[in-house]
Amino acid sequence: MTALAMMAVVIGAAASIEDVWRRQISNWIPCSALAGGLMLHSIQHGWRGAGSALAGALAGASVFLVFYLLGGMGGGDVKLMAGFGALLGVQQLLQAALWTAGCGGVMALAVIAVRAIRDLRARRNRARAGIAAALPLAVEPGGRTDSIPYAPAIAAGVWLSLVAAT
Repeated sequence: MTALAMMAVVIGAAASIEDVWRRQISNWIPCSALAGGLMLHSIQHGWRGAGSALAGALAGASVFLVFYLLGGMGGGDVKLMAGFGALLGVQQLLQAALWTAGCGGVMALAVIAVRAIRDLRARRNRARAGIAAALPLAVEPGGRTDSIPYAPAIAAGVWLSLVAAT
């Protein structure tokens, strides 16, 4: 396993675990990806490599910036993609972004299906208990019913882009 792949696996796993568990991504995770990408590419290609890593970070932040500005994505996701951009470079990052979109779509469909099944079961249980089915279901703890952690999709997209490149 190359150093780049190892960094991508560790950073992707850390971000995914924290995003699922805490619903946020600590700054040290994308900063580690940015620093790792800068060091790795600088060692391999000198100043040109450092420039490539910075261009990748800028492209990575740009990929999700519009979604962040519209309120559909968290800042941690934008920073994580910027960090992965520094690791991957611009060309590889664009492939990773496409893989991420596909993984995110599959993940969103799975979440919708699970929530629909859960709501159907809750309505059946309420009907059995004699509670009016027309009453709205309770909101999830924390009030979040429409958001999903996106770091797992980002990590999977990056990993798939690395596998496809070999």
